Amino acid sequence: MVKVAIIGATGQVGSYAAHAISQIPQIKEVTLFGRDGNQQYLEGLSRDLVDSFAARGTNTRISWSCDEKDLRGSDIIILTSGVARKADQSRLDLAVENGKIVASFAEKIGRTASEALLLIISNPVDIMTAVALKYSGLPPHRVFGLGTHLDSMRLKSCIAEFFNVHVSEVHTRIIGEHGDTMVPLWSATTIGGIQINNLPAFSHLPKDKIMERVKTSGSLIIRSKGSTVYGPGDAIATVVRTIVEDEHRILTVSAFIKKEVHDIGSVCIGVPARITRGGVFPVPIKLPDDELEAFRNSTETIRNVTRQVFEALEERE
Repeated sequence: MVKVAIIGATGQVGSYAAHAISQIPQIKEVTLFGRDGNQQYLEGLSRDLVDSFAARGTNTRISWSCDEKDLRGSDIIILTSGVARKADQSRLDLAVENGKIVASFAEKIGRTASEALLLIISNPVDIMTAVALKYSGLPPHRVFGLGTHLDSMRLKSCIAEFFNVHVSEVHTRIIGEHGDTMVPLWSATTIGGIQINNLPAFSHLPKDKIMERVKTSGSLIIRSKGSTVYGPGDAIATVVRTIVEDEHRILTVSAFIKKEVHDIGSVCIGVPARITRGGVFPVPIKLPDDELEAFRNSTETIRNVTRQVFEALEERE
């Protein structure tokens, strides 16, 4: 039996994530957690989900709470709380404001659910992962963020479309910031097991155009319909399934690295990591010079903003 708590369940990503992860057989309880004052909405959401489960025959228990003690016993806590990004904002624009929110919840989790794995969704996710790691007091392998997992899936979809192949035939990754300085690993991209640069059509692949599409996808969706919901929600469910089924899959998530990537360390950022029931473990990798330079730039961007956010949070104490 696995219990998952979703903090920020009244938001669109949190509520859809609850629906998506409830389809995983090992998930027996989902706790919808919200701020005091949201009780009526949480009650309505829980009843709506119960009806959905009944319709599809899912035997998952739904509960809701605004009391931190009800986080106890959670195996996985998903933190989605924060101020929503506007279409004209970068994810980094949200850093200090959301840092205060994440720090507060992380402290609660450290007090009441110190055995849980903590998955951060709040943006900017790399910086919020660092905030959650510091303020929860949990070990690094149990605090991680969604990172560039969804970005990697967006790139995968674009490549599959260009080569006219099934998306499952494409294996690729984006590392670094979940944002403007993200780094596509063309060196690690294959189609049907064939290195992509060994395919003649690769010379015609509009790499810059594709990466611009990946980077701006979230903003376009927000501008068009108000928020991103289904992509992040199902990406969250994929990560949760990987954990509860102890799959040891390698996904690209935001994790604390020390020396795994060319001795670049002491930063939370998107990297390939082995994901298990026990936590998230970055995989040591080597990069070609151009990708390494881009990754260094990305880590410095995140490191600098993380430092600024920590300084702002310390001023409030």
